[in-house]
Amino acid sequence: MIVVDTNVVAYLYLPGDFTAAAEELLRKHEVWAAPALWRSELRNILALYIRKKLLTFDDAYRIQSEAEALIGDAEYEVDSLDVLRLAAESGCTAYDCEFIALSRRLGVPLVTADAKLRKAFPGDTRPFPGA
Repeated sequence: MIVVDTNVVAYLYLPGDFTAAAEELLRKHEVWAAPALWRSELRNILALYIRKKLLTFDDAYRIQSEAEALIGDAEYEVDSLDVLRLAAESGCTAYDCEFIALSRRLGVPLVTADAKLRKAFPGDTRPFPGA
């Protein structure tokens, strides 16, 4: 099991430069975990793709549904106190700190392409391959 940020989930479902790396990551780590926030973040990405006419509504909904099935039972609520402490100490967003809080709770790394987050939390993060 690993924790993944929403961009890693998006890389898996939205064809692009990082799709192959996301597919390989899924082969190596079959269980991806995320805080419940990931759903809204992915919806936001998909809505942008719909507005830019890069995806149809039906395709966006299919991707959201498939991603929700992938994360499945590995979606967690995180403690607000933990998130706020991490954000205050690091200067990172509370959104990003939700992923760190979950990583620490589960005792597994967060895989992310976010360089600022990796720099703030080097012991909790692993770089997304290829990013």
